[in-house]
Amino acid sequence: MTGKRETWLLVTLAGIQFTHILDFMIMMPLGPQFTQIFGINEAQFGLLVSAYTLAGGLSGLVASAFIERFSRKRLLLVLYVFFCLSAVACSLAPGYWALMGARVAAGLFGGVLSSMAPTIVGDVIPFERRGRAMGIVMTSFSAASVAGVPAGLWLAEHYGWHAPFIGIAILCAVLGTFAALTLPPLDAHLNQLKQSSPLERIRAVLAEPNHRRAFAFSVLVMFGGFSIIPFLAINAQYGVGLRQDQIPYIYLFGGLGALLSARWFGRLADRWGKVYCFRLASVLVIAPMFAMTLMPYGAPLWVMLIASTLFMILMSGRMIPSMAIVASAANPQVRGTFMTLNSSVQSGAMGLAALLGGALISRNAEGQLQNYWLNALVATVATVSAMWLAGRLFLHQNPATAAPSGAASSVK
Repeated sequence: MTGKRETWLLVTLAGIQFTHILDFMIMMPLGPQFTQIFGINEAQFGLLVSAYTLAGGLSGLVASAFIERFSRKRLLLVLYVFFCLSAVACSLAPGYWALMGARVAAGLFGGVLSSMAPTIVGDVIPFERRGRAMGIVMTSFSAASVAGVPAGLWLAEHYGWHAPFIGIAILCAVLGTFAALTLPPLDAHLNQLKQSSPLERIRAVLAEPNHRRAFAFSVLVMFGGFSIIPFLAINAQYGVGLRQDQIPYIYLFGGLGALLSARWFGRLADRWGKVYCFRLASVLVIAPMFAMTLMPYGAPLWVMLIASTLFMILMSGRMIPSMAIVASAANPQVRGTFMTLNSSVQSGAMGLAALLGGALISRNAEGQLQNYWLNALVATVATVSAMWLAGRLFLHQNPATAAPSGAASSVK
């Protein structure tokens, strides 16, 4: 694949990632509105967030049985159409339980969709450029924070909480059409497909110790972030005392910082090593994590912005090498099945982390949020464990490599 075609492929994948990341992210800053409109507590809001990820985990398990049987492009487009329809369902939901059902539908398709980008990157991008490629795709997270979330909150403020989902559906229709016209077939893996049953492929993935370690690594990475992330807006309003119109600045500045640093982290991952870069960002993120969760009520906006921006930059910075690590840990012959199962594992971990986070925090008699620091403690334990486990993974550099049983990482 030529450099120009490779860039267009990555930009297209980033655009698709942008919409389903935004669909997930927009729920979190809308948390204060949902708790008021629906009369729910933080634990119930955590369940609303988890509905997406837990459904994504379930659909990933099902999809792992057939994902290798289809062209990556065809499967991507089919999933994207149904994801677009689920966004429409969210926009039409009249209440809490209807929205819950729509979020389950969004998770069913978005969960599998989230595995497609790293799978395609792992298929077509050489190992030595994979960090940079993941950096380009990961700009979708930053762009969702910089442009998507503030725009969605503006729509919600002026036209109601249904409006952001209408905007997401329209954007999906545009990007889906562009992807259909520009993406190559992405079917090279079909020529290497062995005549085996789906269960045999799943069993082959799960039987490899390196894959099991990679799944555990994914769980820890997700707990290291999503014990904290879903409750940023609720903490900003009810824990720190920011006004509702100040909350978009958290996502604007944090997303902008992550956007500007994403490709830099990708280059560092290729130059310094994926594992080293992941560990460095993981260590550095702990300080702003605790600063943000321990911030006292009445702290000025600029103090909160410093902590939250550093948190988002470093959280994005560790996600880039972690995605490259996981994609490289997969045996290339079963990468699609592995990445779909990994997406299922990640989704389930995100949902459980959000549920646990919602159960740990509470409100005092004045309505102020408390115990958010416990979420940071859980995230720190998970982060340190992930740093250790990263060094136990074997990373495939090219399609010919195969992980020896029990092998530790040979590529840093």
